[in-house]
Amino acid sequence: MTHNGVIVHRRPYPSPNPHVVLEEITYWSDGIKVKGMMAEPIAAGNYEGIIYLRGGMQHIGMVRPARIAQFATQGFVVFAPYYRGNRGGEGRDEFAGADRQDAIYAIDVLKQNPKTNREKIHLFAFSRGGIMALWTAILRDDITSVVTWAGVSDVVFTYQERKDMRRMMKRVIGGTPNNMPEGYRERTALFRVDEIDAPVLIIHGMLDTNVSFQQAVLLENALREHQKDYETWYFPQYTHYFPPVQNAELVRDLCDWMRKQGEQRG
Repeated sequence: MTHNGVIVHRRPYPSPNPHVVLEEITYWSDGIKVKGMMAEPIAAGNYEGIIYLRGGMQHIGMVRPARIAQFATQGFVVFAPYYRGNRGGEGRDEFAGADRQDAIYAIDVLKQNPKTNREKIHLFAFSRGGIMALWTAILRDDITSVVTWAGVSDVVFTYQERKDMRRMMKRVIGGTPNNMPEGYRERTALFRVDEIDAPVLIIHGMLDTNVSFQQAVLLENALREHQKDYETWYFPQYTHYFPPVQNAELVRDLCDWMRKQGEQRG
C-alpha cells in the first residue's frame, strides 16, 4: 500500500511575513519520511499552487522561509520539499536520482491544502531544482507551467563545469560520467523533454558560473526540437544571483507569467 504524499506530521514555523503562515510538513515519499515547508497567504481564498524546488545539496541552498513567503505574498500557496536526507528527513539526497520522487509527491501534499486550487499547480525551480522540475513535469500530467531559473538541465554538464561538486557527485552517483555513464544519463531529463506538456519559462543570467548559460541553451534547443511551448528571459548582465531589487521584480513578473498560463489553460 502506498502512502505517497500522505502527511505524517505538521508543525507551525515562525513566519517572517505578517501576511503569510508557514508550516513544516513531513510526508511519505517511496516509503521514507521527507520534510518540506508550506507557505500560504493568511487571507481566505482559492490560490494557485507553486511547488518550489530548491537548489543546492544538503544545507547549501536550503529552503529559506523569507523566499517562499515572498512567493506566497504574490497570491500562491507554496510548498518547498527539502528533499530526502535533509533537515531530519530520512534517506539521502541523490541529486535528481530517487529523490525526484520527493518533488513528484510534493504536488499531492500541496493539493491537500484547502486554499490550493488543485487544477493550477506550477513548478518554480532554482539551480539544481531545475533538473527536479523537468523530471516532475515529465512524470506528472497535472502541471500548469514550469519556471526554471538558473536551472541545471544536464547533470554531465554540471559535473564538467563544477570542479567543486565532483567529489559529491561521484559519491552520490557512484562514479564519474566516464565510469558511470548510466547513472548520469538517467538523471538527465533532456532526453525526455518530449514528454513535457506544460509551458516552460527559462530564466538565466548569461554571466552565471554556477550553472552555465549553456545549460539554458541546451534546454531551449531540446524544447524547440520537440516543438514545445517555451519562453526565455535571458539577462546578459547577471550571474547566478540577481541584485535584490531586480530579483524581487523578476519574482513578480514570473508569477504573472504563471497566472497567465493558468488562464490560458482554463
